Amino acid sequence: MALTPVTPSSTSFTASTTAAAGAVAGLFIGTSQGNAFLGVIIGALLLAVIAFVALQMRDREKAIRWIILAGFALAGFLMGGLSAGIMGALFGWFFGWFIFWIGETRYRATLVPYLTPGQVLWHYGFRVICGAIFVFLITPILVVLPLSFNAQDFFTFTPEMLRLDPEGYSLKHYRDFFTSQDWQLSFRNSVIIAPIATVISVTLGTLAAIGLSQSHVPGRRAIMAILISPMIVPLIISATGMFFFYSQMGQVLENNLGLSKTFVGYVKVVLAHAVLGIPFVIITVTATLVGFDRSLTRAAANMGAGPVTTFFRVQMPLILPGVISGGLFAFITSFDEVVVVLFVGSARQKTLPWQMFTGLREQISPTILAVATILVVISIALLTTVELLRRRSERLRGISPT
Repeated sequence: MALTPVTPSSTSFTASTTAAAGAVAGLFIGTSQGNAFLGVIIGALLLAVIAFVALQMRDREKAIRWIILAGFALAGFLMGGLSAGIMGALFGWFFGWFIFWIGETRYRATLVPYLTPGQVLWHYGFRVICGAIFVFLITPILVVLPLSFNAQDFFTFTPEMLRLDPEGYSLKHYRDFFTSQDWQLSFRNSVIIAPIATVISVTLGTLAAIGLSQSHVPGRRAIMAILISPMIVPLIISATGMFFFYSQMGQVLENNLGLSKTFVGYVKVVLAHAVLGIPFVIITVTATLVGFDRSLTRAAANMGAGPVTTFFRVQMPLILPGVISGGLFAFITSFDEVVVVLFVGSARQKTLPWQMFTGLREQISPTILAVATILVVISIALLTTVELLRRRSERLRGISPT
C-alpha cells in the first residue's frame, strides 16, 4: 500500500511552535537577568520572527542554521562573556535544528503515518514532560559539580568562573578534604561502617528473601511487611526507636562484657545501618528469585547435594546479580545516612554525611561541595554497576534487557 508523502508544515504553525519554545528559553534567560516576563515576551517574538524568515529560505537550510548559531553565540557573548557565548551557541544550534525539524515535518519521519495530530502532540509532549522532570532532578547535581572547583570560599559562581577564567577555578577544596583531620576521620568512619553494615545486610537479607520465597512458610506477607518496614517508616521515627533500643544494648555491652565505649558506638551504628539496608537486599533478591527455576535445586538434591552445597553451587550463582544489587543499595544507604548516626552514634563515629551536616550548620565550609562531588561520582559508579548487573540477571533468566 502506498503511503501519502509528508508535506512541510505551514509557516504559521512552525512560527507559533517555535515561539512557544522561545518563550520557555526566554523565561530562564529573563529570570537570570532579573525580568522573567520580559524574557518570555522577547524570546517568543524573536524566535517567531527567526522561524518565519528561515522558512522563506528553505533551500539554504545549512547556511541559515549556521547564521542562527552564530547570531545566538554573539548575543550571548555580548551579554555575559565567553560562558554565555557558549550557552548562546547551544541555544542557536538547537533552535536552528528545531525550526526546520518542525517546518519540514521531520518530526513525523519516525512515526507511523496514521497518527492523528493529537496523538503526535501527546507522543512528543510526553517526552518533553519526562525531559523536564529529568532536568529538574539533575540540575542541583550539575550546579554542585563546577562549584566544587571554585577558587574562592563561596557557594556561588564568581565572575571569574562565569567568564571561564582559569584563575577562578582551583582544587583547594579537594586539598582541604584530603588534608583535614576532621574530614579524614569522618571519611574513615564511613569507609569502616558502610562495608560492615553492607555485609550484615546482604547476609541476613538474602537468607530472609530465600526463606520467604518458600511457599510453605506461614505468614509470609506479614513477615515481609515487618522486614521492609524500615524503608517505609519515617526515618526520624526509626532513629528515635533505635536510640532507646541501642542505648540499653550499649549499657549491657559496656557494663557486663567490659567493651570500650568507642567500640560499642561503632557496633550500634553498624547494626542500625544494617537494619536500614536489609529491606533493599530483600526486595532485590526476592525480585531475582521470581524467575528462579526450582527444579534446579530439586535436581541437585536428587544428586546427593546438601542444602548448603545446593545454595552455593546452584542457587547463589543465579541470584548473585540481585544479591550484589541489594548490597550496593545497602552500601549507598549506609554511606549517605546522617539521621540515624546523629541519634545512635557519638563524635567518635562521626561519618562523612554527619561532617557535611556540621559544616553546613556551623561554619559553611565550601569543602562540602568537593565532598558532595566525590559522593556523586561514587553513587554514579555504584548505580552503573547496578544497571549492568540488572542486565546480566535478565540475560541469565532469558529476558531481553531493554
